[in-house]
Amino acid sequence: MNKIENINAIVAPIRKQIVDNKSYKNIQSPEALKTFMEHHVYAVWDFMSLLKGLQRNLTCVDVPWVPVGDAQTRYLINEIVTGEESDVDENGVRKSHYELYLDAMVQGGADTTAILGFVRDFTQGYTLEDAALKNAVPEAALAFMQFTFSIINSGKPHLMAAVFTFGREDLIPDMFLSIVKDIEKNTGKDYQTFRYYLERHIEVDGDHHSHLAIEMTERLCGDDSVKWEEAQQAVKQSLNIRAKLWEAAFSTQGTNA
Repeated sequence: MNKIENINAIVAPIRKQIVDNKSYKNIQSPEALKTFMEHHVYAVWDFMSLLKGLQRNLTCVDVPWVPVGDAQTRYLINEIVTGEESDVDENGVRKSHYELYLDAMVQGGADTTAILGFVRDFTQGYTLEDAALKNAVPEAALAFMQFTFSIINSGKPHLMAAVFTFGREDLIPDMFLSIVKDIEKNTGKDYQTFRYYLERHIEVDGDHHSHLAIEMTERLCGDDSVKWEEAQQAVKQSLNIRAKLWEAAFSTQGTNA
């Protein structure tokens, strides 16, 4: 069993618990879907921050430019950044996946006030915690971001790559797309942008980007057993934090709102 297969085997039970969460079935109304989106958007946003943290560590983003690290690793992260930061929406307009998600929230009637205020304040100098408190960010979303930024601030690209590869957005199962379609059918509401986001996610993130990310993790961990052990532990932590975010997003209170 190679190192990648070993990580997959170790975290498989946690991943299965998240994907098989029966609470998915609670999302049967527009209000429940809005609750989910208002929690999940923070994971979408901090995914982009994790991505840029990797790019900052693996490539040169300064002037004057100098070659940094391994050229193949630079290619891998830059290829992923291009797809995540400059994809297209359902109308062919260039947008990041975060901006596409915001559009989906607006179309679905979800409130974007908190996420927009949080990002504004955090980027203007507030601490993560203070920006979250000021904008009433859900507690589980704050905990999720605190973990992500602890990985970013570790300065260890192999940890960032491992969490990015094994603990992130491919945990939205294909069946979630069916749930959204069922809500549309039962309510007459239009979630075209969110459906497109999910379809695009399955197509790009779940296929092309996942292969690039796996190779990136392999190259960054190399033959270093300590790095592989650290990566494994970080992925397990990431998945456990994600499980708690899911529980909050699928809460009974939210689904009955």
